[in-house]
Amino acid sequence: MAHSNMRQLAGHLRDIGWPGKIIGMLLIFFQTFFPFIPFVVVAGTNVAIFGIKTGFIVNYVMSVLGAVASFYFARYYGHAWVERKLERFPLVTQFSKRMERHGFIYVLIGRLIPILPSSAINFSAGLTRMKFSHFLWATVIGKLPMILLESMIAHDLFHFKQYKGRLLLLLGILVVLLVIGNSAKRALAPKTK
Repeated sequence: MAHSNMRQLAGHLRDIGWPGKIIGMLLIFFQTFFPFIPFVVVAGTNVAIFGIKTGFIVNYVMSVLGAVASFYFARYYGHAWVERKLERFPLVTQFSKRMERHGFIYVLIGRLIPILPSSAINFSAGLTRMKFSHFLWATVIGKLPMILLESMIAHDLFHFKQYKGRLLLLLGILVVLLVIGNSAKRALAPKTK
C-alpha cells in the first residue's frame, strides 16, 4: 500500500516539474508539523523525485525545520491549544516530565527510538522549559539515523529486485527499534493501581 502510494505521488510530482519538487519538500515540513501522511511515504516520494542522496538531504533538512517550527509554535503561539491536545495522552505527559528535567537526552532518545510520534516530541518539548539549543542539537543528531533508515527503506522499496537483501536488513533494524520503542512506552506508561 505505502509502496503504491509512493509511486503514485512521486509520479504526479515528477510530472509537474520543479513545482513538484517544492511540493515534495513542503510535504516533509508539514508532515513533521502534522503527521497526516506516513513519513515513509513522503520520504520515499522525495527519494524517487530527487534520488537517494539529495532525497535524504531534503527529508532531513525539512524534517528538522518542521520540528523547529512546531517547537516554536508550541512555545510562543499555540501553547494552550497544544496543551489541550497533548493532555489526552498520558504517555506524552510522562515523557514531557522527563524532558523538563533532562531535555537533551530525552529528545535524543525519542528521535533515535520510536517511543512517541515526532510531532508529539516537538510540541511537548515546546511546552517545557528546556533550552532551544538542547532541543535543536538533540533533533539534529537524533533525526539523522532514523531519516537515513527510512529514506533507504523507501529507496529499496522502489528498487526491490536490486536491493531486496539490504531492504530485509533495514526492515529488521526498524523492527528492532520498534520493539525497543514499545518496551520504553511500557516503562514510561503511568502505573495504574
